[in-house]
Amino acid sequence: MTEASSPYCEPAAGPSPARPSAPEQAEGPFADCVLCGDPTEYPESVKGATLCPVCEWREAERTACSG
Repeated sequence: MTEASSPYCEPAAGPSPARPSAPEQAEGPFADCVLCGDPTEYPESVKGATLCPVCEWREAERTACSG
């Protein structure tokens, strides 16, 4: 099996999993991460717990590995 035909590396079709939608170029103040306090890519007007990219990745790892 060649690397190009490997089913493990094919991108999923369709929209990405549930995630707060952020505009491509959000302007104004950005929300702080609820875990570490770093700025996120989401504006302050986004409702819910906003996470910075690093904490979002770690949270995804934690929930994927919980049994």
